[in-house]
Amino acid sequence: MSRRITIVEVGPRDGLQNEKAVLEPAVRADFVQRLEAAGARRIEAVSFVHPKYVPQMAGAEEVMAALPHQEGRSRIGLVLNGKGYDRALGTAVDEVNVAMSATDGFGLKNQGLTVDQQVEMLAGIVAGRANAGAASGAAPSLSATLSCVWGCPFDGEVGVDQVADLVGRIAALGVGEIALADTIGVGDPWAVTRKVEAARQAAPDAVLRLHFHDTRNTGLANAYAGVEAGVDVLDASVGGIGGCPFAPGATGNIATEDLVYMLERAGFETGYDLDQLIGTARWIGEKIGRPAPSALSRAGGWPRT
Repeated sequence: MSRRITIVEVGPRDGLQNEKAVLEPAVRADFVQRLEAAGARRIEAVSFVHPKYVPQMAGAEEVMAALPHQEGRSRIGLVLNGKGYDRALGTAVDEVNVAMSATDGFGLKNQGLTVDQQVEMLAGIVAGRANAGAASGAAPSLSATLSCVWGCPFDGEVGVDQVADLVGRIAALGVGEIALADTIGVGDPWAVTRKVEAARQAAPDAVLRLHFHDTRNTGLANAYAGVEAGVDVLDASVGGIGGCPFAPGATGNIATEDLVYMLERAGFETGYDLDQLIGTARWIGEKIGRPAPSALSRAGGWPRT
């Protein structure tokens, strides 16, 4: 099996944002470089949110300034609104990922915007990019992530049609990559299949990406279902650290090293060095003051080398 799965490393952003420890920008830049040395090609490096709300993400500009440009590496900045997007444009990020929500409840809590208002916000960003000449390569590429696709802590269950409609609206704006996120970890493999199929029908030309939290121990099973459904891009956080500060009870993402181990044992290609990933997971565990929760940071890979 030679199919390649792209794993977008989100540890420096989604991983750190829900940890009690607040790491200095220099340490976070070091974290990014360690992950890239382990094979990360796309990495969510920073978040342009107000430090009052997420102090762990303060100093995004400093993190990016400490990261020299490298060919073949793409550093992603997460934004919640147009102000965050403007901040991102002032740095050397290669991609901007706009966080959105599948529900009004989470959108109002996370961004102060309903779903319709979030779509309007995204439309404004897209229009601004066109006016600035983004088509000529003057601006970083753009993607969107939909939170709470499989369930919302405030609005409850989220329907397939509800997700498909929103994916279609985002794709109609010209956004080429759309991530579906299980922010609170309530999805199951069968529901993953249903919503991936519906999203693909709604946006046949868009690249779909999947983002799973392991709150209820279904993260890797959900990733498997996504790969079986034809998705080639998955998010993961080294060590399985992190979560969402606005999602009560949420735990970390699926661990990068656990996902790499599963995929490569099955014959898929990821481009990651498993031993270096495990070493990085243990290193970040020391920095945040607790052992990384991933299985492989405890057990190691197999067979032993």
